Amino acid sequence: MKVYRTCPVCGDQFTGRIDKRFCTDQCRAEFNNYVNRDAINMIRRINSTLRKNRRILASLKEECGNQICRDQLLERGFDFRYVTSLQTTHSGSMCYYCYEQGYEVLEKNSLTLLRREIQLHV
Repeated sequence: MKVYRTCPVCGDQFTGRIDKRFCTDQCRAEFNNYVNRDAINMIRRINSTLRKNRRILASLKEECGNQICRDQLLERGFDFRYVTSLQTTHSGSMCYYCYEQGYEVLEKNSLTLLRREIQLHV
């Protein structure tokens, strides 16, 4: 005796294994995308902010050299809440990186722009 179930996404009737919930892989993917959309959108926003921060650091380093004022970052829309990594120097100060572009706080409003080499492990 065949047991028919109803797909929660499209409403089609289907048969199959007893634990099968969706009629096709497309319905399964659509359901999972719907369930995870908030987390996916949050990650997209964070990645977008990180890429923007990286672009700002790279462009300021090219235009202004190594020493800049914190306000220059703020004027361009830099978001100090998002970095990809932190590194402590030998002197104990903290370096903040957005991918390979970074900065070190010298004084309250003075920053040194940094760039570290990325090593790809293949």
